Amino acid sequence: MLTGGQILIECLRNEGVDTVFGYPGGAVLPIYDALYDSDIRHILTRHEQAAAHAADGYARATGRPGVCLATSGPGATNLVTGIANAAMDSVPMVALTGQVPTTLLGKDSFQEADITGITMPITKHNYLVRDINDLPRTIKEAFYIATTGRPGPVLIDIPRDVSGGKAEYRDPGPIGLRGYQPRLAGEPAKIAAAAKAIAMSRRPVIYAGGGVINSGAAEQLKKLAETLMAPVVVTLMGLGGFPADHPLFLGMLGMHGSKYANYAVSECDLLLAIGVRFDDRVTGKVETFAPHATVVHIDIDQAELGKNVPIDIAIPGDVRTVLVDLLKHLHGKPDPAWNEKIRLWKKEYPLDYKKQGLRPQAVIREIASVTAGKDVRITTEVGQNQMWTAQYFPFTRPRSFISSGGLGTMGYGFPAAIGVQVGCPDELVFDIAGDGSIQMNIQELATVVNYELPVNIAVLNNSYLGMVRQWQELFYDRRYSQTELKNPDFVRIAEAYDAQGIRVEKAAEIRPALEQAIASSKPVLLDFHIEREENVMPMVPPGESINKMLG
Repeated sequence: MLTGGQILIECLRNEGVDTVFGYPGGAVLPIYDALYDSDIRHILTRHEQAAAHAADGYARATGRPGVCLATSGPGATNLVTGIANAAMDSVPMVALTGQVPTTLLGKDSFQEADITGITMPITKHNYLVRDINDLPRTIKEAFYIATTGRPGPVLIDIPRDVSGGKAEYRDPGPIGLRGYQPRLAGEPAKIAAAAKAIAMSRRPVIYAGGGVINSGAAEQLKKLAETLMAPVVVTLMGLGGFPADHPLFLGMLGMHGSKYANYAVSECDLLLAIGVRFDDRVTGKVETFAPHATVVHIDIDQAELGKNVPIDIAIPGDVRTVLVDLLKHLHGKPDPAWNEKIRLWKKEYPLDYKKQGLRPQAVIREIASVTAGKDVRITTEVGQNQMWTAQYFPFTRPRSFISSGGLGTMGYGFPAAIGVQVGCPDELVFDIAGDGSIQMNIQELATVVNYELPVNIAVLNNSYLGMVRQWQELFYDRRYSQTELKNPDFVRIAEAYDAQGIRVEKAAEIRPALEQAIASSKPVLLDFHIEREENVMPMVPPGESINKMLG
């Protein structure tokens, strides 16, 4: 006979879980008591939102589901932003929450919140476990749902009398859900139609997203590009899915994409969209997006096919499985004129920035330089820091770039870096942050110090909410309403937590400071005082076509 908490731990071990990120409270005491004697590592964050983001970062970096744990009521609701973030970016995560005893449900009991109702729109599925005997099957189902098909978060709400009760543990056996059968293989007829369309094209572009990374299809994507000699553009979530140093790589497309990526998509006659969702920040004005192209869309989630833009050939299925089959039908047919036109665009419209002063782009290029040849994972916050990183850091391998895409969550990057460092303990981890975002979860300095996690935090400090200020400059006559920040001394804050702080105010100090940080065994916060009104360029104005760029 085991307690519900002990059954939960046994089930987590059976799923291969080695780490849980969480914060204790009354409704989860039976679970924490079971963790006390467990070989599962628990990382105590200083806020439940950080636990969710850390589980998210762990999942993105390792490919294994992340697990977070919080108590009932405010503990559970503090997970909501992290769960929504994971849902938007298709991250496999299992969120465990405590709940008041079943006898008190629906009675406005102390620290009661209907977390299954609250999270229904932002989870792939969720459960309220009312019977301890249902616990093993529920947990097994949750991990199966979170990790198969299009990945996503699943929540399990466990009342205190379930986690504290006793029952005999029984393995639930194989999981089969009649209403949930993810399709992996693409239909042969549709694959043949796609191959025919590709053969007829003269100006193809491959548009790749996070689905390439989730399905482990980076090798197939590279082979596809080289077979067709077709240029590759990626979404923010697709960075790392195709090597940035490859001659066919055009970088990110969309609002802050490279000019040559946006021009290529605007003039292509075939757009092969792989594991993407045609986000509005990518497409700009939908009516003018890839206007001359036959659009082929491959995605595991059939609901995404044709949702945002009209498509000509839809192939539901796992990206890797479909590409393996598609490659059997394809033969090389490089078009010298198309590739030459793209080469000239790259030469005429390179990503560039002013060299005077301390520029954020220079910081990111130096981070890339000092980490060259090393295994490095980069997380970011959201805003200018995120876009500069996407533009100027050359990601060459999958799962090396971890950032909040769809939800755009400020405060994500630092706790995500904790999850990344825990999941990849032998690798260098950098969080590239803004001075606004870093303050949303800066309390996690206590976590990295406590667990001796050598995370490096590069704060691009311009004393503004930078991206909002940029929009106010460009579209609101420089009326900087509530975007100027009076910041604390970040170096002293880091030191107060017993981390290391380094202030950088001149361009010549960038590299020495980074080398010092990398050599340190402590967590390091680098406070880069960058040019205050530097903008992210190029930029597509909201509602405009992606080939109409500022900068």
